[in-house]
Amino acid sequence: MKSCSVIISFLFTILSSLASAQVQPDKIVFIDTHNDILSNQMITGADLAKEQPETNFDLPKAKRGNLAAQVFSVWCDEVYGNGKAYAMANSEIDSLYALIKRNPGKIQLVKNAAQLATTLRQQKLAALIGVEGGHMIEGRMDYIDSLFYRGMRYLTLTWNNSTTWATSARDEVTKKDSLPFIGLTAYGKQIVEHLNQLGVMIDVSHVGEKTFYDVLATTKKPVIASHSCAYALNPHRRNLKDAQLLALKKNGGVVFINFYSGFLDSSYDKQHNEFLELHKKEVDSLTILFKDADLGIIHLFHMYQAETDKFRPPLSMLIKHINYIVKLIGADHVGIGSDFDGAESFPMQMNDVSDYPLIVTELKKIGYSIADIKKITSENFIRVLKANEKKM
Repeated sequence: MKSCSVIISFLFTILSSLASAQVQPDKIVFIDTHNDILSNQMITGADLAKEQPETNFDLPKAKRGNLAAQVFSVWCDEVYGNGKAYAMANSEIDSLYALIKRNPGKIQLVKNAAQLATTLRQQKLAALIGVEGGHMIEGRMDYIDSLFYRGMRYLTLTWNNSTTWATSARDEVTKKDSLPFIGLTAYGKQIVEHLNQLGVMIDVSHVGEKTFYDVLATTKKPVIASHSCAYALNPHRRNLKDAQLLALKKNGGVVFINFYSGFLDSSYDKQHNEFLELHKKEVDSLTILFKDADLGIIHLFHMYQAETDKFRPPLSMLIKHINYIVKLIGADHVGIGSDFDGAESFPMQMNDVSDYPLIVTELKKIGYSIADIKKITSENFIRVLKANEKKM
């Protein structure tokens, strides 16, 4: 068996060969830690092996954007509750398995760093699984084991809703006075310890501030924030404050930057809400049609693209969040977690996964070295994945 250091060196060698010595923007590869296409595809039935006009991800777009690895988010909202959320998680994983089975020459399931190295060498898209929301384990440790066996390599401890063992950012801010507890319960700490033992990365995106610090006090391994931005640039409850970012650096973790307009730009929410109010009847109809409010809004934004483009932030706003966090905690602790297919609006020019090379161009313009760009686009993910695989 190869040693850990040999595997990591092998991975970096592969990435360096893919990102050629010419270091053109369209040659540097990307690993994205958060895409929500699976839950959407369950509703629409879209064939992701073919070009899809209204998705941010499909295999042709991934190829054009030099997307080397995608962590697919397995998600459902709190409406599912116990008895349905775990089943939905497995259905979404089934849909990813089916995509892989239909396209074995293009995409491959990856469960560890060694498999990632092989898949990168073969220049197929490496597919990993992240489960977004602790409610999807329905409070059961054995469900964690089952999802791990099927490929789960990170668990987002909460979505917007709290669980019986961890509080979310939304609830800690909006329901603080009425919550039965704040942070991690004793059982929540047991879950963190179990995830450490399995080698599942703990994702602190969506969790409340108290939960965040409880996690860092409990975990023995680096954590990730799979899709978050800088609170200092936009004081949204979903973004991370400077003290949290510094604590994450001390832990050895990585924050993967979210592309969603509402997390990047503090002026977005007001214009977004005014637009939805103007088109309320259509929102209601699309929600019924797609049986999902978020997917309905995504389609509404496609229908009125000329109108909604007017309040999309510029690409420079995304770069500003990346640069702010790099300046604060270093290029070793920043990555890409787009949230594509999980929201209705992203920065101008960043329309789908084929546009990733624009990030390289913009970072080079403001003086980033190729070595640091590679850390941000792929290498930091490999490091934290491997760090979580080490046995305690």
